Amino acid sequence: MAEAERIIGTPDIPEAAGQDEAGGETASPDEKPGKGKRKILVLFAVAVLAYALDLVSKMIVVAKLEHHEPIEIIGDWLQFNAIRNAGAAFGIGEAFTVIFTCIAAAVIVVIARLARKLYSMPWAIALGMLLGGALGNLTDRIFRAPGVFEGAVVDFIAPKGFAVFNLADSAIVCGGFLIVILSFRGLDPDGTVHKD
Repeated sequence: MAEAERIIGTPDIPEAAGQDEAGGETASPDEKPGKGKRKILVLFAVAVLAYALDLVSKMIVVAKLEHHEPIEIIGDWLQFNAIRNAGAAFGIGEAFTVIFTCIAAAVIVVIARLARKLYSMPWAIALGMLLGGALGNLTDRIFRAPGVFEGAVVDFIAPKGFAVFNLADSAIVCGGFLIVILSFRGLDPDGTVHKD
């Protein structure tokens, strides 16, 4: 029996050798979960950074700028002007504060669930920005006046001829823009690339 196996040989199993059928490298079973954990750490690190910057900036604005004249950064082209926004990003839909609060909470839940199958670094960064921005504005919705889930968001970045916004809005827009680019390039959150 041993002699027959020696003569016939055993079939090559590419997966066991760390290669796919085309000879390309594949991740070993132990390798991919480790990489996934690193991407999750990046996601939450970006989210914490975006959230912290938004929170600190709003604290400074409320303490130093609210009820004061706008501060000119680049003439009248860019000013810091503290306002309270009950609507969505850029002052849209002020009558639907509770709905926007629910949407922000839903986005956070979706991102947390998506993180479990995340193996793409660009997606980790994009989702981290979305998560940090959503948490930043959700914090305002919960803890600021006029009440829980109806709080007005602190906005202060005021470009000329454009809506006033904050760092959380910026993180959400940048994260969303990056997701659009990744989707057009065919890169999925799990790291696979598909070409139509």
